[in-house]
Amino acid sequence: MSETDELRETVRQRYATAAVRVSEGSTACCGADAAGTEDSCGATYYAADQREDLPPEAVAASLGCGNPTAVAELREGEHVLDLGSGGGIDVLLSARRVGPTGKAYGLDMTEEMLALALANKAKSGATNVEFLKGTIEAIPLPANTIDAVISNCVINLSTDKPAVFAEMFRVLRPGGRLGISDIVADDHLSPQQRAERGDFASCLAGALSFTEYRQGLAAAGFTDIRVLPRTLGSAREAGTPTVADSMHSATIQATKPTPTTAPPGAAPDSTPD
Repeated sequence: MSETDELRETVRQRYATAAVRVSEGSTACCGADAAGTEDSCGATYYAADQREDLPPEAVAASLGCGNPTAVAELREGEHVLDLGSGGGIDVLLSARRVGPTGKAYGLDMTEEMLALALANKAKSGATNVEFLKGTIEAIPLPANTIDAVISNCVINLSTDKPAVFAEMFRVLRPGGRLGISDIVADDHLSPQQRAERGDFASCLAGALSFTEYRQGLAAAGFTDIRVLPRTLGSAREAGTPTVADSMHSATIQATKPTPTTAPPGAAPDSTPD
């Protein structure tokens, strides 16, 4: 087995275990060896009114580092795709935003998470939701069919991020956009220093830097790129923005240009000191 396959299998096993824990009545955090509590895991990034009426298991299975539905600016009737959808919290929230004339897709590679997500879909009564099995490096959807791609602390787990960026660009319609939460490193941290702060499956060793993220999206063709650390007390998201020394929960936004827009290029933004 190659190193890439080994890393993917480690990630799959970690999140399969998390799904089983949630199914057994616990809560699991990204990278944690033991179940956590709702107040210490990904659920803290969602306001109480967002969590209302969601299945408890969807909330308990939230393993993210932010709330992409707070920055994706979803609209009625749109089609949205969540990469690494886990227990389905962001898909179910997106389904509310896009309404009955829209559709929310969730993509995950872990059978246990997909089973949990399907159970949560049934409990929620959502009729505009579809969960797909696959990897984020090879999205099983046609080109130019999605209005918005979201993801929550998952792209850092990929061993082939250029493929992920290319696939997001492919499935988006011209004018489509990204609304992503991810862990991002300060530019001065080397890959080795990132790995010293946590292993690959704990969402740290595979994180890109701010500059690497912008350059990767620009290389895939995206414009209007923003890769920004969240600020504590943001009106759009709760939770703590710094996840490790010089590593941050960040929001990523970008647009697939239409034929009349300017050539691809990253827009100015800021990075932490």
